[in-house]
Amino acid sequence: MISSYLNKAQLSVNPTLISAELEKLEQHLKNTALPDVRWQYQIPELGEGGACSLFGYLQDEPFKLTDYIKSNEQTQRKLANLQSIVSYIELQTGVDWYGIYQSTNTSEGKQLLKLAYHGAPSRPLFPLTQAFATGSNNVQVALSNKGRVINNVEQYLAQGGEYYTCDPKVKSEVCLPLFNLQNDCVGIIDAEAFNNDFFDEKALAVLIACCIKIPHFLV
Repeated sequence: MISSYLNKAQLSVNPTLISAELEKLEQHLKNTALPDVRWQYQIPELGEGGACSLFGYLQDEPFKLTDYIKSNEQTQRKLANLQSIVSYIELQTGVDWYGIYQSTNTSEGKQLLKLAYHGAPSRPLFPLTQAFATGSNNVQVALSNKGRVINNVEQYLAQGGEYYTCDPKVKSEVCLPLFNLQNDCVGIIDAEAFNNDFFDEKALAVLIACCIKIPHFLV
């Protein structure tokens, strides 16, 4: 399972380290009370054309998950488990921002829908199109199935890399795919930190362990 994930996502991290982190995550989910579900959250205004968020400017109305997924007991429990994983990631890594996204069919086409997160408000939906992928790590990862680790955003930009800026304080970012049992990409996770070189092998092992577990709780 771990080797399959690493091969599919084209990542090089010690499988034994990931296995140990996966066991710790399992214990956390087993022994920790489920948190409240955040069915709606504040989101930023989008700039011209909807390509970029206007950082620091929030829309008046909150974004409602119930506009995209059904609110029932089963979904409630799955979302609560996802929020528990978000809290676990925050505790284990100290990451400044972390989100879980699911590929979802919407009236505007297939998009990445943010189901649970920690950190500053951010956009809730990313169009799963090649055009949007040119400036979005999230969409690039979802379409390519390949993980992306950027431990110095400024250097990455200076080298000509395309980058979707949500929070200008972000110095490091990791986007990783989520695979179902058929090895299809069904979503992504996005983790951001305000320091360079934040995502060492230990942090990546925690993130990957969670990526292996998260698909069980997608809605």
